[in-house]
Order: sequence, then structure tokens, then C-alpha cells
Amino acid sequence: MAYVIGAMSGTSMDGVDAVLVDITTDHIRPVAAFQLPYPDLLLKQLHELCQTGNNELNRCGSVDRAVATVFADTVNGLLAEQKLAPSDILAIGSHGQTVRHYPDQVPGLADDAPGFTLQIGDPNTLAVLTGIDVVSDFRRKDIALGGQGAPLVPAYHHAQFSKSETTRVVINIGGFANITVLPGSNSGGIRGFDTGPGNVLMDAWCLQNCGKAYDENGDWAASGKENPELLNSMLADPFFAITGPKSTGREYFNLPWLTKRLARFPDVSPEDVQATLLALTAHTIANAINDVADTAECYICGGGAFNRVLMNKLQSLLPNVTVSSTLALGIHPQWVEGVAFAWLAWAHINCVPGNVPAVTGASREAVLGTFTPAS
Repeated sequence: MAYVIGAMSGTSMDGVDAVLVDITTDHIRPVAAFQLPYPDLLLKQLHELCQTGNNELNRCGSVDRAVATVFADTVNGLLAEQKLAPSDILAIGSHGQTVRHYPDQVPGLADDAPGFTLQIGDPNTLAVLTGIDVVSDFRRKDIALGGQGAPLVPAYHHAQFSKSETTRVVINIGGFANITVLPGSNSGGIRGFDTGPGNVLMDAWCLQNCGKAYDENGDWAASGKENPELLNSMLADPFFAITGPKSTGREYFNLPWLTKRLARFPDVSPEDVQATLLALTAHTIANAINDVADTAECYICGGGAFNRVLMNKLQSLLPNVTVSSTLALGIHPQWVEGVAFAWLAWAHINCVPGNVPAVTGASREAVLGTFTPAS
């Protein structure tokens, strides 16, 4: 038995999840999970770091360590709850918190300026505060190889879920949504990419209009009616026409992106906008599935799996596909990404490639991550 902890916070920034995973060459078995929210001030600072501003380098350096402290508190909370010692854990796989993702073109710089991705949450601070070795910085090797650095979960999805004779699709719906196509027998290789906004626009619009961080169960969206003209305007964005590899983030899909499109539709009510944003997420996911896969099985993970209205909308758009959460495969949908980064840490230690070049666009497979010892 080798326990590894996967720790991450996604683009929704709704807190840090730490998942305890029993990993061997034969199995990947989630055991338990623990979550802590970001303190309000730190959450505000993180949102500010997602935009350009004054004194960024100093602010980022300080927040880098503050994020690591929350990650450490989450890991230590999980250890206490499970009555485990640091010596019981092989490593922590820490995704950190993404604050910038420009793998192709950096705004304001020359066209030939190198792209980059940035996840903060200092691994040295995390290792010291937990007494556990840390593997982190999983995305930059793939970008160095010409890839997008995302999505990285398909290699794990293959290791965990590719056990069917038929093609399976796994969709992670966090702040953004990504698709993994897992081939059945004789169905070709693994495919995947970011499909576009998951919860990010719905959450931002809900916060702005209702003062709530998210639309629980999609109830507010259900009170409105999607606007076909607004939906088509959003679907016309060039990102959705790109076949991949492709990735995206808050740098592209955000409230200014939405505001620009709403300017043409001033009479659409806030609840109708929310219904249309939910439809945008559902349609872009369904379009991606229809474009790349002939499948009867679709499994949803991430926070979107708990949006009842979104799940029903997806099922209506995919009448010949069974849409379920990953709970049907034995893994809680909120745990999947944490398990993925535990697996990526295990893969690093065991020299197993963690990227899929056909997904990210990298020139070759690579062992991902940087090792930071606790000692």
C-alpha cells in the first residue's frame, strides 16, 4: 500500500480539496477527502492576481506562500481525521492555484514571446508545514514541449476509467469544462481538450446579481428561460470552432467577455441570462461529445455534477447517451481531480509519463512535476 495525497483548488476557487488515495501499479483507490475554504481576504487576493495590476510580483510572492499554508492546513486536517502520520504518506501531489494561463500568446507582449502557465502554492512551504515530500508544478514541462499544459487529467482518466469495451467520455465541469474520450477496443487513442466555460460564467453572474457564490442545483437558471439569440451569439466565439488541442481559463472567459455580448441584448433579464449561460455550458459540452466520440456512456465529475438542471440539460441534448456522475464508476465526482493529482505525483515518482501529447499538443510524452523533499 502506498498512500498519496492529491491537493488542488480549481478555477472556481471554492476551496482546497485534499484526497487520500491508495495507489499501486494495480489499482487507484480513493480513501477519504477533506476540504477547507480560502479565507475571504486570500480569496479576494487570488481574484485580483488573475488580472494585471500594481505591485503584482510582491503580491504574488506573498500569496504564493499563503496559498501553500491553506493547502498544508487541508492536508494536515485530512491526516488528523484519518489518524495518519506524515510518515504514512509517500507524497503530496499539489496542483496549486492557477492565476494565469497563457500557453500560446501573452497579451501585451510580442507575438513571439513565450507563453506560460502559473500555479502558485509554494511547495517548499507545503513540504515544511506537513513534513511530507511534495510533487508540484505539473503543467510547465508540457508547455516547454510545445503543449497547452492542459488538460492533464486524461492520462489519469485512462488509468482509472478505461476498463470498458465501449468508448467512454469523462467530462470534468469545474470553473471550466474539459472532455476526455477513452477508447474502447480498437477505437483509437485518448483524446481530450477544454470545451469552454463550465461554472465560471454562471458563478460570476450569480455572484454579481444574487450575492451568492454559485447557483445551487441550477435553481435560479431554472427560473429563467434561455435566449436563443444570446446563446447563438456566445456560441459564435472562435474558441468553440477550434478542434484542439486547446485550453482556456479566466483570462478569456470572464465577466468582461459576457458583458460585451450582453450589450447587444439589453432587455434579457438576469435569470434568463443565467439560463442561457447554463445552456452555453451544456451545448458546448454536448457539441464536443458529438464531434469527437460515438459513445453511449458519459460520466461527469467536478462541481457541475451537482447542478441538477445542468445534468438534465446535458441528458436532453444527448438523448442516445447515458449521462451519469462518476459515482456510477465508484468515485465521488468532487474527488476525481484530487485523485488525478495524487496519481500524477505517483507517476512522477515512478517515472510514468503524465501527459497525453494528442490532448495537449506536446511534442512527446513526459514525466511531469517537480519534486520538493520535506527533509
